[in-house]
Amino acid sequence: MPVPVPHQRTVVLPHQAGPADDACADTARVADAPGAGDATAQGTSAPAPQGFPEPGQPLSAEQRLSAEHGPLHQGLTLLLIGEDPNSHVPEMWDWAGRKVRLRTARNLTEAERLLTDDVHCILLDLPPAERTADRDSGDAGAPGDELGILRDVLRMATSHAVLVLTYETDAERAADAVRVGAQDYLFRDELDGAVLSRAVRYAVERKRADLAQRQLTESRMLAQENARLERGLLPTPLLDGSDLRFAACYRPGRSRALLGGDFYDTVRTPDGTVHAMIGDVCGHGPDEAALGVELRIAWRALTFAGLCGDELLATLQKVLEHERADDEIFATLCTVDISADGRRAGLCLAGHPAPLLARAGEHPQLLPYEFGGPALGLLPHARWPRRQVELGGSWSLMMYTDGLIEGRIGKGNQRLGQEGMTELVSRQMAAGLSGEELLDASVREVRDLNGGELTDDVAVLLLDRR
Repeated sequence: MPVPVPHQRTVVLPHQAGPADDACADTARVADAPGAGDATAQGTSAPAPQGFPEPGQPLSAEQRLSAEHGPLHQGLTLLLIGEDPNSHVPEMWDWAGRKVRLRTARNLTEAERLLTDDVHCILLDLPPAERTADRDSGDAGAPGDELGILRDVLRMATSHAVLVLTYETDAERAADAVRVGAQDYLFRDELDGAVLSRAVRYAVERKRADLAQRQLTESRMLAQENARLERGLLPTPLLDGSDLRFAACYRPGRSRALLGGDFYDTVRTPDGTVHAMIGDVCGHGPDEAALGVELRIAWRALTFAGLCGDELLATLQKVLEHERADDEIFATLCTVDISADGRRAGLCLAGHPAPLLARAGEHPQLLPYEFGGPALGLLPHARWPRRQVELGGSWSLMMYTDGLIEGRIGKGNQRLGQEGMTELVSRQMAAGLSGEELLDASVREVRDLNGGELTDDVAVLLLDRR
C-alpha cells in the first residue's frame, strides 16, 4: 500500500505576520543564551542579536547554527514525529525573524523520507505510557518498551538532535528518554514558543558537542592504537650472552609519528657473532615506514638463517623490489658482523654513510667508505663486497642515518656533514658521555645547530666494548 505523503506546514504566530524587522517579530526571536528544555525554563526569553557581527567578533549560537546548516534564508526546520498529525506545536520564528518550517510525520517510514540534511531538530511526540504498554508487535519498538520508538529514531537519525515531547505526568519517562539518548525533553501541557525555541537551539548545540566529543575520543583511541602498533614494530635487540653494550636513539621526521623510514636491528647468532644493521628507505611517509619494517624483519630472518655480506644484501634487494610501491623507491643499508671475541668486524655498505669508530685513547674516525656498493633497489645485479675491519680490545662503534648529518648549521645552507658530526661526537665523548646519554646529547646538539626540529628521520645505534 502506498505511503501517504505528509504535508509541510509553516507555523507563524498571528501577531508575527509582519516583516522581519517589525517590533513584534523582534520580540518573538529566540533568546541567545542556551536554556534547559524542561518546564522550569518556561517564561524567560531575551532577544537575540540581529544580523552578523562586525569582522573579528565571535558568532553567536544562532549565527553558527545558520552558517553550518546553509544560507540564512533557509531558516529553521523541525521534524515532528507523532501519531497525531495535528499535535499542537507552538508557532515560532527563528532568530533572524523568519518563519520556522515544521514537517510532520505520523510514523518512522514517513519520518525517514522527510529527514534531510536541512532538518535541525526532531520533535518526538511520545504517546501516553498506557498506550505504549499495550503496543503490539506491529508497531515500532519492542512490545511493552515505553521508549522503543525513541530508540528507533536515534538509530535512524544518528547526527540529528532529538527533543522528546510528553506530559508532565510522565516526568520519569521523560528523564529516561534523556538517559537513552535524547538531547532534552519538554512537557507538552506547559509548552510555549519561547521555551521551544530555546530548547531546540540547546538540543542542536548539545548534539554538536556530543558528536565533536565522540570524534575527538575516536581520534585519540586511533592515535593510541597507532602508537602501540608503531612501538611494537620497533626492534628489541637480541644480545643475550654478549658482553657488548647497546644503545639507540630514534627520531622520526613525520609530525606526531613514532616510526619513520629509518630502521635498525641487532642480534647475536648461536656462533657468538653479533650482527648489527641500520638502513634508510627514501621518503618519510607511512608507506616508507612499513617498508623499512619489512626490510628489518627480513634482515633478522636471513641473518638467523646464516646469510651475511653480499648474499644477504642481494636477497634484501629482492624483498625491496617486490614490496616497494614503485620502481623509484630505494633504501640505503649498513651491516656489521662482529666476531665472537669482539676484536674484528665485517662491514658492508649499500649507499649508506660509513660508521664512526672510536678506539680507546684515539680520536673517533669514520670507517672506510671505499668498496661500498649502491643503495638497494637501484641496480638489478649489484654487488656489495664485505670489508674486514680491526676493532681492537676496547671500542665504540656508532652507526647512523643521514638525518644526523644533513641538518643545517645556523641560518645558512651549510650542512653539518660527517666531519662536523665526528667533531661533535668527539666533544661529547671527551666530556665523559657514553651510551644513551651520548646519543641523546649528540642528537640534541644537531637539532640545536639546525635551529629547530630535524625534518628527516634520525636513527643512531651505538655498540660498546670495554
